[in-house]
Formats: sequence, C-alpha cells, structure tokens
Amino acid sequence: MSAIPDPYAQPDFYKDVPLKRLLAWGVDALITLLACIVILPFTAFTGIFFFPFLFLVVGFAYRTVTIANSSGTWGMRLFAIELRQSNGDRMDAGSAFAHTLGYTLSWAVPIFQLISMVMMAATERGQGLSDHVLGTVMINKRALLR
Repeated sequence: MSAIPDPYAQPDFYKDVPLKRLLAWGVDALITLLACIVILPFTAFTGIFFFPFLFLVVGFAYRTVTIANSSGTWGMRLFAIELRQSNGDRMDAGSAFAHTLGYTLSWAVPIFQLISMVMMAATERGQGLSDHVLGTVMINKRALLR
C-alpha cells in the first residue's frame, strides 16, 4: 500500500472496525491477565501487591511486541484488523512503541480515553486519539486481499 485507504472510495477497509477494536481489546485484556497470572508465582506472589502495575507493564510489552511484529496484537489478528502508518506501511518497533504509549496515556487520563472512544465511533476511519496524533489507522486485513 502506498497510503491509507480512503474511507469513501474503499469503505470495506473500515467496515465494523470500531466493533472489532472493542472485541480485540477484550481478547488482549484477557491475554494480558492470563500472562500476569502465569508470572505471579515467579514474583513469589508479591506481585499481588502491585498487580495493577504488573498488568500495565505486561500489557505494554505485549502490545508493543505484537504490534511491532505483525501490525496487530493477537486480539487484532483474531478479528482480522491491523494498524497501518499514515503512509500505509505496517507498524515498526518505533511506531508500535509510540502507539502503545499513546494508548497507555489515554487509559491513564480517563477524559482522553473517553475522547478516543468517541472518535473511534464518530470518525470516518474509526481512529482513536492516539491514531489521530500519530496518523495511524486500523483497517480490515481481509480488504487488503481483494
């Protein structure tokens, strides 16, 4: 791809993306929770006392690595969506880190997360706040195959 698809000329790229993002988020949250539970015994169960921080760190690493490797987390892959940069390229390590940082900051400041959710539901490309700042877009992977 040379650029991100136009939502009016190629609407299949954005069909149901907000719903798929929500479902992928649920899968990713579950994967992160399970990873934290597996890690917990290796902390001699002291991780219980800082579980939210453990969840944050594990989730940050999971999102960054999976997005850098395949332009999407396992949840995103399950629902056949992937992140693309503003020029249409797949995400690299730097852009994956920046996107994950934006996502994490949105969760840290609830009004940013609310703004992001409204933007995903209301914008023609289904972009959240960090997507708009970085110029990234979530697209249907299957539309690429057509």
